[in-house]
Amino acid sequence: MSLTVSANSSDPTPTPSVPRIPRIPASLAWRQWLKALPFSTELPLINFSSAGSVDPTLETVVPRSSVICEANSTFTLVLSLSSTRVQFSCVQFLEATRAAFSNIFQPYRVTMRLLSVFGLVLAFATVALAEEEVKSEDGVLVLTKDNFDSVIANNEFVLVEFYAPWCGHCKALAPEYAKAAKVLADKESKIKLAKVDATVEPELAENGSHVDYTGGREQDTIVSWLEKKTGPAAKELETVEAAEEFLKENNVAVVGFFKDRESKEAKAFMSTAVAVDDYPFGVTSSEDVYAKYEAKCGSVILFKHFDEGKATFEGEATEEALKKFVTAQALPLIVDFSHETAQKIFGGEIKSHLLFFISKEAGHLKEFVEPAKEVAKKFREQILFVTIDADQEDHTRILEFFGMKKDEVPSLRIIRLEEDMAKYKPPTNDLSADKILEFVQSFLDGKVKQHLLSQDLPEDWDKEPVKVLVATKFDEVAFDKTKDVLVEFYAPWCGHCKQLVPIYDKLGEKYKDSDSVVIAKIDATANELEHTKISSFPTIYLYRKGDNEKVEFKGERTLEGFVKFLEGEKDEQPEEEEKEDKQAKDEL
Repeated sequence: MSLTVSANSSDPTPTPSVPRIPRIPASLAWRQWLKALPFSTELPLINFSSAGSVDPTLETVVPRSSVICEANSTFTLVLSLSSTRVQFSCVQFLEATRAAFSNIFQPYRVTMRLLSVFGLVLAFATVALAEEEVKSEDGVLVLTKDNFDSVIANNEFVLVEFYAPWCGHCKALAPEYAKAAKVLADKESKIKLAKVDATVEPELAENGSHVDYTGGREQDTIVSWLEKKTGPAAKELETVEAAEEFLKENNVAVVGFFKDRESKEAKAFMSTAVAVDDYPFGVTSSEDVYAKYEAKCGSVILFKHFDEGKATFEGEATEEALKKFVTAQALPLIVDFSHETAQKIFGGEIKSHLLFFISKEAGHLKEFVEPAKEVAKKFREQILFVTIDADQEDHTRILEFFGMKKDEVPSLRIIRLEEDMAKYKPPTNDLSADKILEFVQSFLDGKVKQHLLSQDLPEDWDKEPVKVLVATKFDEVAFDKTKDVLVEFYAPWCGHCKQLVPIYDKLGEKYKDSDSVVIAKIDATANELEHTKISSFPTIYLYRKGDNEKVEFKGERTLEGFVKFLEGEKDEQPEEEEKEDKQAKDEL
């Protein structure tokens, strides 16, 4: 999502910015994990021809963090396979995307990046215009082209959401956005929250200058971000009453107790306050406040309305250490996975997560999760404990990602959010606190082997000309030193893989009676290999007889092209095609 801060200026029509198109890690597992998340299903990814038209055969989506852009900006996309630059209207782009790919969730090899489906703009005015009546819904101002300029001009700060009525993310944001509006109104804040239907008022997104929004999507994180951007990074708490009110109105708040604001520790604290948008910071030099909260000068205390109520920082006060302390302590000991908490879970400093797959309806929270809190406390800054309610239909994809079925719940897994998104499974399904502690400690000590998915081997796996492999059978077949083994790593949803099926079947038919050549395939989304990581589909490797050398096929995907490759002939292909194949993989 793109959230920006806008200010009136002498130039009423600023030049639209060109968004930077960041790269997605070239890791299939990373994209699969994002694919499993319920909120990632609404962000389509478009491929353009050099003429700028939508490729009608494309069937892709991308995680929401890929590209952000202000709604309706005219932006420039640099095609990844050439230097062509094409300009598009964001809203036209989104509308075309919605019409073509609504509810489609089929990731595959891509060459472009997309933008998010709604934007937020924080606007601040320096000129006052005449007030006019503005419609409000749940405390949120409804802006149109007729009232937009006057609302921006008559209010010091306005946070504007540019949304689409069909957008799932926008629908999920709506209740939290309304709650934030009420909180600000109750505080008699000068900040107003507003919204614009970008499908009706596309031109409004170009008004004013702006900065990106980097806050969360919950009421408290929206309010915290706004107050930080429109005021001091840390609020001065001069009295006990001020401190009490500050802590009462914030579910999580961080307070620095510093008299010397020029000290190294105080400067590190203030730098952290600027860097961390999700939580409010306060600072005090009042002896009365020190006494009230039993704090020493130089202390940093995180107060929270859950778990143990507060946590005191220990160690050398550096910005890095304080940020890690805040992000670890601000979350509950065990976090419930949801739309609202997902950003904090994945955006935090802790990259190893213990996942409890449970059924709330079956009472698993009380039976298994509550007793594990002491274990979670022991590993608080090393591993994040997360519950995933398998009763929720949205979480079915997450179970699938871990190769699990609902009847396996309750169960545990550990995931390490690195390039390969490694998964780990406990040796038993004993969910007692002692066994959980033993599992986590073994993982941290590097004693737990990575858990790799594998389908069951079909009874007729070798009955057809193209052999069907699974992870547990792969090494036995592919590393047979007496045979050349060609393996296609495919995905069931991949368009290119589907197109290849008749050609690959003919190839299998050609070599079905060969004693030295095996044609095989494996579903790489359901089978994982420790020695081979796949980052695009289809990927095709030849495992040569004799030394088992792995050679990637990069030739023309025709029967003739495959036969030349297997017979050892040099397959000449245009330089651009080689580049396209390589670059397409890199762009995953």
